[in-house]
Amino acid sequence: MPLELYRIDDRLIHGQVVVGWGRPLDIRFLVLVDDEVASSEWEQELYRMGVPPEMDVFFYAVDEAVAAHARCADDRRPGILLTGDIDTMRRLVDGVRVADPAHGIGAVNLGGLHHRVGRVQRMRYVFLTEGEERELRDLAARGVAVSAQDVPSARAVPLDELLSGRVGV
Repeated sequence: MPLELYRIDDRLIHGQVVVGWGRPLDIRFLVLVDDEVASSEWEQELYRMGVPPEMDVFFYAVDEAVAAHARCADDRRPGILLTGDIDTMRRLVDGVRVADPAHGIGAVNLGGLHHRVGRVQRMRYVFLTEGEERELRDLAARGVAVSAQDVPSARAVPLDELLSGRVGV
């Protein structure tokens, strides 16, 4: 599948995505799904500045991303789809399940959910609220493989292990 990675990372496009994942996976395009960024040319320009010229970037609100998902999934070039939070990814998974079942989202990578009030540290780069934990368990119950992995060379930590507290912080 040309969308090589579905990633939740609150920093969205940054060096770890572009270089850390982009180079090993030979990524040629990024799909950033965020309702606010999709409506802000200024923010889009800021994110474009962090992407090399040979890599395309597409900005979509969730509804637009659902409508464009089949086209992105059928692109012959390898790509990464990014959301900045769990709720946006859940809405995308739900929308794609209905609108584009042939290209369902089977796996989601937690790449960086950083400290905020009310969040508990689960790994060095993953902090979650109880509500976010429920959302992730709900995704997993729907057949989506959820794991945490900051870079490709690191071990992917399955959701059950992440939430069990067995992973060192």
